[in-house]
Amino acid sequence: MQKQDSVTRNSRPAKAVILAAGKGTRMGELTKDLPKPMVEVNGKPVLQHIIEGLRDSGVKEIFIITGYCAEVIENFFRDGKDFGVSVTYGRQVVQDGTGKAPEIAKEWVGNDHFLMTYGDILVSRDNYNGMLEAYANCAEPLESLITVKRGEDVKKGAVVIFNEKFLLTDLVEKPNDEQLAQLEAQGKLGAGKPIWYNAGVYLFSPGIFSHTAKLEKSPRGEYELPDAIRGIVATHGNVLGYELQGQWVDVRDPGVLQEVQGIKL
Repeated sequence: MQKQDSVTRNSRPAKAVILAAGKGTRMGELTKDLPKPMVEVNGKPVLQHIIEGLRDSGVKEIFIITGYCAEVIENFFRDGKDFGVSVTYGRQVVQDGTGKAPEIAKEWVGNDHFLMTYGDILVSRDNYNGMLEAYANCAEPLESLITVKRGEDVKKGAVVIFNEKFLLTDLVEKPNDEQLAQLEAQGKLGAGKPIWYNAGVYLFSPGIFSHTAKLEKSPRGEYELPDAIRGIVATHGNVLGYELQGQWVDVRDPGVLQEVQGIKL
C-alpha cells in the first residue's frame, strides 16, 4: 500500500495489551507454579522478550492481563521501570476466552489505538516496528491489523483471507478439510494464493470493544477474539494484513520450548 502524501489517518499506537492469564496445561510440570509466559527462552521469560521488543519499537505503556499465578508476573515486572517501560495490571478472574479478556484493559486503553499480543508468542523484534509503521501509513482508515505467517498448519489456528489490498475478508478458526475445500471452491484459497495463518499479534482501535461487547460463547464455551475481528469486517471496518518476517514461535508445549532455545529474536 502507498504511503499517504498528506496527514496520516491512522494513529501509531504507543500502548500494548498482553494476554498472559492462561495456565498452559500443555507445558505439564513446567507450569505447575509458573504462568506459561514466564517459561524461559535464552535465559529470559518469554514475556520479557516481548516487553523488550515492544519497548525498542517505542511502545512503552503496557497493560498485562494476568490470571494463573498472577503474582509471579506482577512480582517480576512490578511497575516496569527496571525494563524501561510502564506496566499496569488487570486480572482475568474467570477464564472464559480471549474475546472478553481485552475488556479488562478497556478503561486503561481509553481512546488510544493499541497493540495486542498473546504472552506466549515470540517474534523477531523488528516486526513490532514494521506493524506500527504499516498501520500508521496505510492509505485506508483502519480498525485493526492482523499479523499472518505462511507455511503454518491453519488447522491448529486460523486461516485468514484477504482481498487484493491485503484487507481482511474472512477468518476461519481451526478449519477442517471440508471448510478448506469450500474456501477453495469459492476462490478464496488455491490458484497460487498463499495460505495465511493467524499469527496472534494485532493492532486495534478502541472500537474493538464495541465488538467484544456483543460476543456470544462459541461451541467451545468461550468468547473468541476472532469473532470480534469478524465483527469489524461485518460492519465494513478495515483490517489490514501484515506478514511477519523472521522468527515466529508459539511457545505452546515443552517440545517447542526446547526447539527455540538459542534462536535469535
